[in-house]
Amino acid sequence: MSAAESGGVGPPGPGPSSPLALRPALLVEGLRIGIDRRVLVDDVSFAVAPGECVALVGESGAGKSLTVRALLGLLPEHADVSAETLEVDGVDARRLPEREWRALRGARIALVSQDALVSLDPLRRIGAEVAEPLEIHGSLTRAERADRVRELLADVAMPDPERRARQRSHELSGGLRQRALIASALAADPAVLIADEPTTALDATVQARVLALLRGIADDGTAVVFVSHDMAAVRRIADRVVVLRDGRVVEQGPASELLAVPQDAYTRELVLASSRTPRTPPAGDAPVLATVTGVGKSFDRPVLRDASFVLRSGRTLGVVGESGSGKTTLARILLGVERADTGTVAWAGGVRPRIQLVHQNPLGAFDPRWTIGRSLREALAAGGVPRGLRASRADALLGEVGLDPALAGRRPAALSGGQRQRAAIARALAADPEVLVLDEPVSALDATVRARILALLDRLQRDRGLTMLLVSHDLGVIASVADDLLVMQDGAIVEQGPAAQVLDAPQHPFTRELLAASDPSV
Repeated sequence: MSAAESGGVGPPGPGPSSPLALRPALLVEGLRIGIDRRVLVDDVSFAVAPGECVALVGESGAGKSLTVRALLGLLPEHADVSAETLEVDGVDARRLPEREWRALRGARIALVSQDALVSLDPLRRIGAEVAEPLEIHGSLTRAERADRVRELLADVAMPDPERRARQRSHELSGGLRQRALIASALAADPAVLIADEPTTALDATVQARVLALLRGIADDGTAVVFVSHDMAAVRRIADRVVVLRDGRVVEQGPASELLAVPQDAYTRELVLASSRTPRTPPAGDAPVLATVTGVGKSFDRPVLRDASFVLRSGRTLGVVGESGSGKTTLARILLGVERADTGTVAWAGGVRPRIQLVHQNPLGAFDPRWTIGRSLREALAAGGVPRGLRASRADALLGEVGLDPALAGRRPAALSGGQRQRAAIARALAADPEVLVLDEPVSALDATVRARILALLDRLQRDRGLTMLLVSHDLGVIASVADDLLVMQDGAIVEQGPAAQVLDAPQHPFTRELLAASDPSV
């Protein structure tokens, strides 16, 4: 049984020993892309053979997405594109008109994008979404298409494919939506499949299953281009890796060699930022700040059941689990925005301390019409800071989180993802909190940016004596920052204790499953 069938992820299959051992399904030489007189991709070259998975890696702005859009003929009209070679399944795609690109897309090269919820039409049934490429590129009857849709859904390990085909995207979990998107991409049997950050927002166990599926697709003979900033995911499925920085290839080679002994300093930085570095907790027992006893919460169903633990002052409590495990509900009860149906939260001294939230999506959390400076000044006003002191305090907060105070005049959309997250942390600090609740604060960030944000949180905790509750599905993040750990499954805490102890010697089967899903060596 293959790794894809078993639901686990093993090491990549053998693949070709060289990208040119077989005629490449995709061959790119000297790709150059310019927009508004700026060269954004410069002299990018790589090949992908049938049955091979090649990963394009790099931070935001490295040129990954532009390269992918060029491979699909989806660059804007004003882009200046040239290449010595751009062959897709033997077709010279350098000067194709849009009509011929439409014939190529889906039939010879297909895309699995990052956000399946956006990519799937919310008004259409999943079966219709998967059938669309068959209608465009095939000649099957309606009954034959329905049979083929069920086969495709079964091929991507979709449970109960006949029922799922009748559902719409909002009725599926994130992992099932991604499987539906992969089934749609495979419908016309393309020679090349491009997976653009397909697992970024998924839980560790779901991510492992999707990666296993993609690896199985490559092993079955499809050329797969895997675009990611997650080196742990790349380590799981890639035969070869192409590292991009500022639009240029800085290094490429077999994944096993490049990830073990990277030659370029930038590649070494990416690999190091993706490694799991367990945190050493402070010595001695910290005083208990909150005691949570038997807390339960239900909405249309129970989402939190009999949760009991302690939150210690000056330490970081990590909360890990899959989507729907109750992590966010537990955090909201501690914040005071949800009331528990059962159980108690007892704060030391009988008074809830000043507590602030750092959201997962800072772009959505900021008012897009306001500058960052105005948002900070509003937060300072809510905290009682006199008007005359707010501007200087806002500048000081930006400096504290490592941002140039000149950025106060920008709106959120004008900042990078890492800058927005730093600004969100600055806003949370405006109220001089004693406790920070961080809900997936780095899940959408590049590995190096994520490492810098986690280092910032560590420094702020030491400087301010903060207590932190950090919710995440990423055990690498949890290992880096958490002193204590709760593992949640289906609304219950199934394991807890010092983070290093839980991660080194997990007792519960679900904890072991999470660790296996997040460990590329498993």
